[in-house]
Amino acid sequence: QVQLVESGGGLVQPGGSLRLSCTASGSFFSIADMGWYRQAPGKQRELVATITSDGTSNYADSMKGRFTISRDNAKNTVYLQMNNLKPEDTAVYSCNAAIARANGPVFVSVWGQGTQVTVSS
Repeated sequence: QVQLVESGGGLVQPGGSLRLSCTASGSFFSIADMGWYRQAPGKQRELVATITSDGTSNYADSMKGRFTISRDNAKNTVYLQMNNLKPEDTAVYSCNAAIARANGPVFVSVWGQGTQVTVSS
């Protein structure tokens, strides 16, 4: 069974920084796109950023310039560096990955449990 485990969330003051990590574990053949999404209380889940296996990244407009997504393919890990955090960034941040369990064209979408990020003074 494939699992994604996030870490790095917590409480931070406005203007502060956090770095989230998400590592895939279990039995699988390869990982294609990885990404971060977030869901604030009372709101729908929204895209934060995605990154392809060759490192091409994509960001939601409101995150550009403050958030940076990166990945270490050797460690099956994706990171999200968040700078200049604002109270409106408070949300549960979840990791997603398209994972192939065997050699072939079939990828399944796997989600992590999520990690809470709270921005407050």
